Amino acid sequence: MALLRSAFIALSHNRPLRHFLEHSRTGVRLSSRFIAGLQLEDAIRVAESMNRQGIAVTLDSLGESVTSEGEAHRAAEAYHRLLDVIAERKLNANVSVKLTQMGLEQSPQLAEQIAANLAQHARAGGNFVRIDMEDSRLTQITLDIVRRLHAQAGLRGAIGIVIQAYLYRSQADIEQLLADGIRVRLCKGAYKEPPEVAYPRKYDVDKNYVRLTQMLLESPHYHALATHDEHMIAAAKSFAAAHGIDRSHFEFQMLYGVRRDLQRQLVQEGYRVRVYVPFGTEWYPYFMRRLAERPANVVFMARNFFR
Repeated sequence: MALLRSAFIALSHNRPLRHFLEHSRTGVRLSSRFIAGLQLEDAIRVAESMNRQGIAVTLDSLGESVTSEGEAHRAAEAYHRLLDVIAERKLNANVSVKLTQMGLEQSPQLAEQIAANLAQHARAGGNFVRIDMEDSRLTQITLDIVRRLHAQAGLRGAIGIVIQAYLYRSQADIEQLLADGIRVRLCKGAYKEPPEVAYPRKYDVDKNYVRLTQMLLESPHYHALATHDEHMIAAAKSFAAAHGIDRSHFEFQMLYGVRRDLQRQLVQEGYRVRVYVPFGTEWYPYFMRRLAERPANVVFMARNFFR
């Protein structure tokens, strides 16, 4: 499994394969299980369908690691349009943003200003922006930017962050974020990291995920538990029940196209569920990371492709 994961993560950086798949019918067909579509309207249709099922969404206009300020501003405009459409159609939706898509690797100041503008736009409409976490090279700067923005009086509560349970540092990061009152989405982590910074064994990642889940649930703030792992979900349910934590105090988050049965089951049980809905033409890196996360995804894709 580790070899398969490493192979797909390596492929996520393969530019020739990316160009071929993103511009071919075969590639678009393969990606359709996990990508809502290529255009904004595709994502909105999925969001409306999810909302009718009692499921909230977070929308992600795919793209990362832009190479110019112009690209960063164009990416930001897509998110401003998303926030407008969410308000116009009264969707139960927020947005998820990667700082490298906002120019972080060209200019941290540019990325911070773009993120501030998006958070201001979201706040004006009673909405919320989640800053996605990327690989460990960017963990500290991402945390710094989110903490500075959240500390601004006009942005407090309008911006949140993602923490990855496979990093050794995550418990200390969560302690600081809770002290700041910043909302967290907890996930296991989808990048290949060296053993110097991340737990290499699934057992240890799972153990840390449960520990961090309990920290979040005990806090007075509203957080999100992003997982498809039924053991992690059961542990969260059990802890919440044992400590009298209401189901409205947190939400489970899952990816579009993954464990739809579990999403519906949780809604029927009275839990809040939000689905991460990505869309756009630059879907390849995201798609490869989804294949790396779960071998079952690879089997599913192969079966449906040949069918």
